[in-house]
Amino acid sequence: MKKKKKRIAIIGTVGVPAKYGGFETLAENLIKNLDDEYDITVYCSGKKYKKMQRLKYYQNARLKYLPLNPNGVCSLPYDTLSIIHSLAYADILLILGIAGAWILPFVKIFSRKRIIVSIDGIEWKSDKLNFFMKCYMFWAEKKAIKYSHIDISDNESIQDYTAMRYGSVSRVIEYGGDHTIMVKPGQKDKQEYPFLNGQYAFNVCNIEPDNNVHEILKAFSQLPKYTLVMVGDWNDSKYGIRLREQYGKYSNIHLLDPIYEQRRLDLLRGNALVYIHGHSGGGTNPSLVEAMSLGLPVIAYRVSYNRTTTDDKASYFKDHNDLKEIIKNITIPELKEIGENMKSIAQRRYTWAHISEKYKALLAEALTIKSKDSITPKSTEIETSKLLDMGIAHLKNQQQFYEKR
Repeated sequence: MKKKKKRIAIIGTVGVPAKYGGFETLAENLIKNLDDEYDITVYCSGKKYKKMQRLKYYQNARLKYLPLNPNGVCSLPYDTLSIIHSLAYADILLILGIAGAWILPFVKIFSRKRIIVSIDGIEWKSDKLNFFMKCYMFWAEKKAIKYSHIDISDNESIQDYTAMRYGSVSRVIEYGGDHTIMVKPGQKDKQEYPFLNGQYAFNVCNIEPDNNVHEILKAFSQLPKYTLVMVGDWNDSKYGIRLREQYGKYSNIHLLDPIYEQRRLDLLRGNALVYIHGHSGGGTNPSLVEAMSLGLPVIAYRVSYNRTTTDDKASYFKDHNDLKEIIKNITIPELKEIGENMKSIAQRRYTWAHISEKYKALLAEALTIKSKDSITPKSTEIETSKLLDMGIAHLKNQQQFYEKR
């Protein structure tokens, strides 16, 4: 008799097929690599997929659509409704992000569902959130870790953070990048994108302050001999609109709208001389891993998350002046060496086969685990009054020991 598959609900993504986004690409690759062993359902945003684009199944995974946006404040009801719906059938809830964490105590107490949460960096420190959302995410982070059976960090620096703050033994699982491909530009490509005929730096990201887009643009605005190509959602925020108006006039700076087609994105990314990575938010960023998988030399923003991802073998900048000096002085042989190191690291750490095996082991553990592993944080030894004072100071402090590198 054929053994019945355990059922997994993947919650917190925009949906699949993935356009581009770390959680979406993760979900897509988990479907490809795990659907032989698990019955998978993915929750998708009906706001991001038009009716004619909506599939009932993607490969062997069922897709459930909710009439909500998956981002910003809307992520709270989006994730909450996904969690509630999944309780009717799922054995394991794989929750990507912490927006719906407020409901997890009830799930844990009143059901036998197994809960795995990926905390997705330190969200409450993000500059894109207003004060009230920061307070909620600060609170939700604690609930997510406390009431999950297993929590996932996508970077060792995040693991350090959860161990220090919550005493959690978080599991480190990064992202894969080997879905990227090298694309040789044809004549039509060069006509559409003339900069392909020369050397250029490349960046793709959400256009927000956390990603230091303003610092990167300011550096290249002062380097007229060097070409920069940036892809992002420029029209989705006042920040992006302002930057496009300010820097779109420079002949050496090309600001492109979001690109969802994999070949086109890899065409522009893979033929760049260097990849500029400005993310300062916590975690292993998928766009960085993808650039590394293509063997691109990386110049990354100087925070511990990026150093951890790149094994401290990239080049790093702290502001536009720093970036400008690196670009002016770095040599082709140095870039070549960095690129070779990035490729080697990606092949060792960031393949989807490797990442999927980690998730496979984690899912098996979740089904059998009786209690969550923990360590005792030093904060339990501190008097309550002193701890409260430290907590207030911590909310004001935007950089901690594991970030200062």
